[in-house]
Formats: sequence, C-alpha cells, structure tokens
Amino acid sequence: MSEIDARLEQLGLVLPEPAAPVAAYVPVVIAGGFAHVSGQLPFIDGKLATGRLGEDVSLERGVEAAQACGVMILAQLKAALGSLDRVERVVKLGAFVNSTGDFTDQPKVANGASELMVAVFGEAGRHARSAVGVPVLPLGAAVEVDAVVAVRPA
Repeated sequence: MSEIDARLEQLGLVLPEPAAPVAAYVPVVIAGGFAHVSGQLPFIDGKLATGRLGEDVSLERGVEAAQACGVMILAQLKAALGSLDRVERVVKLGAFVNSTGDFTDQPKVANGASELMVAVFGEAGRHARSAVGVPVLPLGAAVEVDAVVAVRPA
C-alpha cells in the first residue's frame, strides 16, 4: 500500500470512480510536470450536491460539498497518474461557489477542499487558491473545484 493510500485509509476516505466529463473536455491534462484537473462537482453518497449557498444550502453543507469536490480531484489524479504518490505538490485550487449576491463566505466553503489536500498530502498539500461566488454552476451544483498539481515523473 502506498503512503498516500495509507493516509486515505487513516482518514476513512475511499476514492470513488472518477466522474466522466459532462461536456467536450478531458478530466486531467498532464503537461510540463503539472496535472491540470478540470473542475470537479460534489457527489455525496453518490448524489450530486445542488443548490445555492445563502439560499437553500447551509455553510456546513457547502464545506462538505467542497470536500467532495476535493475527493473527486484525488480520484481523477489517481486515475491519471496511477498513484497519488506521484503528487509532488498541490499548487493551486480554484473554488467556485454557487451563491447569492450577499453570501460572502466562499473562502470558508473552499476550506473543505483545501483542508482535505493538507490532510492527505501534508505540507505538500498547502496551495494557492481562489474562491469566488458565481450565480450558477453546471447541473445546479453547489460547488465546483479545479486544481493544478505538480507531479513527479513516472
């Protein structure tokens, strides 16, 4: 068992099957030593977490949705790289939060994904980040998160 797989087990996380793209793109592009992971949606217990923060989704549920996006990022990376032990560093996350105009806790929501990366990769999981509010996301998702990750050669 790899070091990262052992850490996932300690955290009680089981990676799902990577989600198939819902449009004309690929889930991960590896170029120049970086893996660019397309935006991932939040599946919780096999169901897409939908709704809008500040309207019908609580902050706690938003954090959980962002963490679910992070789990899907990990699943996509594992499928593309063969092993999460090839992750050298999480460079940047971009978090998009489906939220009302007066909701301003996007950074707190994004922490769901950010804290997951640190829990899984330790210091190498610390990253730059953006967290923005948007009026709508694909399929009505509550949150979407993408990533740029530095990778070790195979």
